[in-house]
Amino acid sequence: MKLIVGLGNPGPQYEKTRHNAGFMAVDRLARRWASGDPPKGRFSGIAVEAVIKGARCVLLKPTTYMNLSGKSVAEAIGFYKLDPAMDMLVIVDDVALPVGTIRVRASGSAGGHNGLIDIQLKLGTDAYPRLRIGVDACPPMMSLEDYVLGRFTGEQTALLEPALDKAADAAETFVSKGVAAAMNAFNTRPAGSASPSDDAGSASPAKQVSKSTPSTTRSPDRTP
Repeated sequence: MKLIVGLGNPGPQYEKTRHNAGFMAVDRLARRWASGDPPKGRFSGIAVEAVIKGARCVLLKPTTYMNLSGKSVAEAIGFYKLDPAMDMLVIVDDVALPVGTIRVRASGSAGGHNGLIDIQLKLGTDAYPRLRIGVDACPPMMSLEDYVLGRFTGEQTALLEPALDKAADAAETFVSKGVAAAMNAFNTRPAGSASPSDDAGSASPAKQVSKSTPSTTRSPDRTP
């Protein structure tokens, strides 16, 4: 059994926002491999089972809001008795990568991303594969929270769509051949672009995702 987790925030107000790139990639996988199966409420999220490249998989979108994503992930890991380092792939947005770029890593820091921070906290390890989808850096004079909770521009969307297809392809490779094969096949950059960082952990956490403090949290776990 493989667990593919896409991170995001539930609700129509967050649909197609930059912070929901993980949800969008998992939706793409579900359309490819589980189009006839309705998703169910499980593991503090929405889940659907699928057979991908001959392997049983669970596609999971936590509905806890981003900051409590680890609760959902830990429930699924515990239920299926999975090894996060071998059996799980987390798909997440990344402001340290340009739109159109994806990056697969076998492990690493959370890079200041609150969803990854909570997963690491709940699992007690950062040794799990993750697939980062670039959403571009936050523009100057704009708060990071407003940026990641905003929707992609038309120009960004044109680059995002093929990147989501590539992210789904990379997830399929992870399932069938492992994380090393996915890294070798998909950690390339578009021609003419700057080399993306190997890990968003190279960016300052303060720049990656805003902190959840009483002064910035509008309601529980809704900040990025």
